[in-house]
Amino acid sequence: MLLRPTRRSFLKTAAAMPAFALPGAQAIAELGGPEGGNPGYFRFTLGEAKITIVSDGFFSVPTTGVGINADPAEVQAFLAAHFMSPEMGYSHTNHLYVELGDAKVLVDVGSGSRFFDTTGRVWANMEAAGIDPMETTHVVITHAHPDHIWGVRDDFDEAIIPDAAYYLGEAEHGYWMQDDLVSKVTPELQQFVVGAQNSINVDGAEWELVSDGFEIAPGVRVIDTPGHTPGHMSVVVESGGQQLIALGDAMTHAYANFAHPEWFNGTDTDGDLTVATRKRLLDMASADWMAVLGYHFPFPGVGHVKREGDSYSFIPAMWQFD
Repeated sequence: MLLRPTRRSFLKTAAAMPAFALPGAQAIAELGGPEGGNPGYFRFTLGEAKITIVSDGFFSVPTTGVGINADPAEVQAFLAAHFMSPEMGYSHTNHLYVELGDAKVLVDVGSGSRFFDTTGRVWANMEAAGIDPMETTHVVITHAHPDHIWGVRDDFDEAIIPDAAYYLGEAEHGYWMQDDLVSKVTPELQQFVVGAQNSINVDGAEWELVSDGFEIAPGVRVIDTPGHTPGHMSVVVESGGQQLIALGDAMTHAYANFAHPEWFNGTDTDGDLTVATRKRLLDMASADWMAVLGYHFPFPGVGHVKREGDSYSFIPAMWQFD
């Protein structure tokens, strides 16, 4: 069974929670995009690793799914105070591409043509960055949500990069592929289940199922970061004494997740576990001076974690030229 959800159906799912209005609150520093767009890639080095952040585009969903365990008025006030719309969120999609030794590792494959009209740009942006997607040697999937795995199928429903090795968390695979899962979830999530199963069953991808600490290639490993989904994993790159964590969706908001790590979202499968995982990541990154990449953070989504008592802040990395 193949599924092609629409933008309307996804927005309907996102809006299924109660909506709250904050009178008078609005983003006051929202800048418009330029004609012709902005570059969809960003390069830097980490030790001997060559890193490129490649965008798959963006999408907007209602903010009613942010901090669902908090007072909605407080959440909307927080967003407004950070110059963001309290009504609609703007999510970037930042993919990690690592060139280290003989390995060329892509983390997540985006949503292809099966999600929003504003996503599905990762291949074009890789090419704009001078990267041949077909030279990718390893594809790592953090979790099986639409914007991370649905792009694994090409227009012929075959693996998008036929010669790459594919990796998925063993627990993540077990969750999505369990018998009759589609009848166990809410109607709004049934499209997620069918889409995940279609993606995992794609022709031409021989999945290697991995667990915490598995080395994808020298200097690139996965770590368990469950909560957002049962088997969610993040990717750690280490070279020359420096480290970076590609967080996937273990953290999705560059401001709320840091200032209020105790808040979780409507898309988190297990809210309490999401919070515990997030606090562990924040502690680790701040203590060990590890760089982080947020998949949905403002592009390019790379920075560091500063601890401030019981909360944290995201410090964007300095953009450097030659």
